[in-house]
Amino acid sequence: MAAGLLDLSGLGLGHVLLRQWIGAVVCWAATVALLLTALPAEPEGVPTGVLVAYGAFLLLACADAARRARRVPLPSWASARRALVVPVALVLLAVPVGGAFAYGAARDEAKEQRLLDLLASADRLVKESQGQSFTSVESTYRTALTAYQQLGTEHAGSRAGKLVPDRLRAYYKAVSAPYEKKDHCQAVPALTHLRALPDTVDRALLGDLVGKADEPLAESWFECGTRTAGSAGQEATAGEHLNALLDTFPQSPYAQKIEPTLRETLRTHDRSTGAAPCDTATELRRFDTTVDLLPSATFGKLAKDTERAIQRGDFACGLDHFKKKEFTEAVSAMNDYVKAYPSSPQTPQARNVAIAAEIAAESPAAGARVPSAATSDGSGQVMVVSNDGPGEVELLYTGPVTGRITLPACAGCKTYPAVLPVGGKNKPCSGPSSTYPKRTLTLPPGTYHFLQKRDGTGTSSAVRKASKDTIESGYSYTNCLYVTTLFQ
Repeated sequence: MAAGLLDLSGLGLGHVLLRQWIGAVVCWAATVALLLTALPAEPEGVPTGVLVAYGAFLLLACADAARRARRVPLPSWASARRALVVPVALVLLAVPVGGAFAYGAARDEAKEQRLLDLLASADRLVKESQGQSFTSVESTYRTALTAYQQLGTEHAGSRAGKLVPDRLRAYYKAVSAPYEKKDHCQAVPALTHLRALPDTVDRALLGDLVGKADEPLAESWFECGTRTAGSAGQEATAGEHLNALLDTFPQSPYAQKIEPTLRETLRTHDRSTGAAPCDTATELRRFDTTVDLLPSATFGKLAKDTERAIQRGDFACGLDHFKKKEFTEAVSAMNDYVKAYPSSPQTPQARNVAIAAEIAAESPAAGARVPSAATSDGSGQVMVVSNDGPGEVELLYTGPVTGRITLPACAGCKTYPAVLPVGGKNKPCSGPSSTYPKRTLTLPPGTYHFLQKRDGTGTSSAVRKASKDTIESGYSYTNCLYVTTLFQ
């Protein structure tokens, strides 16, 4: 019994008692192998297979020692103290038992340390992500958050788990930093994430963080949405922010301020039309894109006011191009205005400005002043315009009045040589007047600039020819349009 119990200590003492040194060495080797496998203690502990094998080995060693002890006499020192042998063997059983408890404590500490390392790793991720755009490091933040959630729920009783609530408050502060800096547009995705934390993190761990992001998010949606309405590339995003505010916090004071704030923005844009009308018109269109994304029941009047402001801006833009002698741009802007706003009171003048700008592109003097909306009212001096040339011809004019007429093609008319031979009879506009298509203008006296525009035909090239004439009272005028060429 003593030999068997002594071998249970794992130290091979049963074989030592019997002086069976080979068996003792084998026991020592097995125990050393176990220690090398088990130490240092790891959270996973010793593999089950190793423990089962070692336990089986101890039982075999005990059985071997007990078997040998029945045939081997005790040493003289042990015989003299026979009564103490069994008690000492029982006491020595405390060695493996104490070792098991010590190993369990070391293993628990290893587990705690591993959890603390996981906590420290999550802390580093949060610290490294601070100061960066949330959208660019969102995955990093979420990795840290997953670690906090795991520690706080699966290992709530550990030293690391008990620190999670404080870490979550630090996490909230790090993620919400853009809001603290009043960078509301950067704060929106960060605060949206923080507001959704109760969906992924235990509410008991969050404590007073639940709902803390609501008001900051409402403010950030409002500030970012209203400030970026009309900004290039932000039109749709601004609308999304404002709609999110209206849908999520409809009773928030920030939701009630959207319409008056946007209206003041519209007034600011409208007032700046005189300084930079083309830029303002562009900004107003972007602003209108945002407004159109909002509920029409609340923002319908603002949308209509914005459209009227755009119309004013488009007209002012065309005039600005004309005044700056940017005649090609003025033609395009005013023609677009005429098409977009056919019923506008400014449309007649816009049409005249486009005509004058087209003439001025060929003859800059025609752009000396901005034409009014005036057109011929039937009073003034008569000018009969004829077409003695192939193809349809258009005549643009500007002066005291502005306008354009179109004459149909002249059947049988041809081009004329640029240099007529002496005594030549083939002169322009020398045929019977009744053979030429005609239009009659009545022009108030004054200086006029004209532009003849004729498309090319199979036998002639396109023509754009500018001219200038003075119309005086008491006279009637004829204006015959023809085409010359160097090749006859």
